[in-house]
Amino acid sequence: MLKTAAQEQLLPGDTLQAKWEFAQQAGYDAIELRGKGELHFAARLEELRRARKDGVVMPTVCVDMLHFFGAFDADRRRDALDQMKSQLTVIAEIGGLGAQTPASYGMFSRRLPPFEPPRSEEEDREILLTGLTELGEHARAEGVTLFLEPLNRYEDHMVNRLEQAADLIRTVGLDSVRIGIDSYHMNIEETDPAAAILAHADLIGHAQVSDSNRFQPGAGHLDWPAWLGALHTIGYDGHLALECRLTGDPVEAVRSVPAFLKRSGA
Repeated sequence: MLKTAAQEQLLPGDTLQAKWEFAQQAGYDAIELRGKGELHFAARLEELRRARKDGVVMPTVCVDMLHFFGAFDADRRRDALDQMKSQLTVIAEIGGLGAQTPASYGMFSRRLPPFEPPRSEEEDREILLTGLTELGEHARAEGVTLFLEPLNRYEDHMVNRLEQAADLIRTVGLDSVRIGIDSYHMNIEETDPAAAILAHADLIGHAQVSDSNRFQPGAGHLDWPAWLGALHTIGYDGHLALECRLTGDPVEAVRSVPAFLKRSGA
């Protein structure tokens, strides 16, 4: 049976310990942390250490920054790389598995004017490979993994599908870099999401879940039995981390997810 996690901002409670108490009662197996910029995640290290000592399970962190390692501006790229390396170090220090990041978010879309980005595809690729190599080497040194998340075409113009992430990761050639899949983005970009999972089974390291409308699983039209069935087929043994907006009563919405995923095949 696949394990479930909920991102910390979705859980009621003022502390990670309180959030964990609710999460366990709702049927979750872990909490996914959020890593803000300005070294905010590193500043939380003592809080995270106390939570771990109190039994809170925190295997992964998902970035929550204003710019990413694929940014057009060199200074922003450098800052994003430094922030990500810090987050990888912190998640390692609390016994976690890794950190998930896209190449960029909200930076440019070929689907919206002016349609042509200020950087060529070749330049994009060079920058992404350089960044992934630096982050992958840091992750390997820390004993954790960097998860590269493909985003939909309206949020990123560089890495939208699993095959694109896989190409970059194979070129980098580091076991410490893997794909972090997200059911919402896959529903938009993949012709057959389940087939994409099967095709890139060897590189999938983490999974985030939300429905076709970005609300909690069960609130949209995503084919959950097929998507979860593909993860079963490839032997995925990581967490399904809830990253979504919530519709209806927020507490009940979060509470509903583990049971829904179980009914759907998890």
